[in-house]
Amino acid sequence: MRQAAANRERGVSDSGDQNHPLEAIDRDTVDHLLACERPGDQEITDLARLFMRYEPFPGAASLRNDLDRVLTFWGLSREELNSKARALWSAGFRPGQSEADGVGSGFDAQQSDSP
Repeated sequence: MRQAAANRERGVSDSGDQNHPLEAIDRDTVDHLLACERPGDQEITDLARLFMRYEPFPGAASLRNDLDRVLTFWGLSREELNSKARALWSAGFRPGQSEADGVGSGFDAQQSDSP
């Protein structure tokens, strides 16, 4: 019992894996990716970003396994994923960006009867 409490204080799970501080938040993203049949730009960049975050991390084995599952499900290699993500970034894509973000309000294009 004391060992488990000490492990939690140090950020280590009962299995001995380290707990990443963003793992709980990233789990939601990974669950979304697992449910995604056709990845869009956001999903491609999310998967590449999470691989970069967790590949060198000595823990989060379940999450890393799920990242590999997503890659297999989408039929991509790591090289293909990274190539797609780099192309998206080069073209100006940024996470959280929606297609509507590039469109103005239309205020300046509206005709007005007032002088």
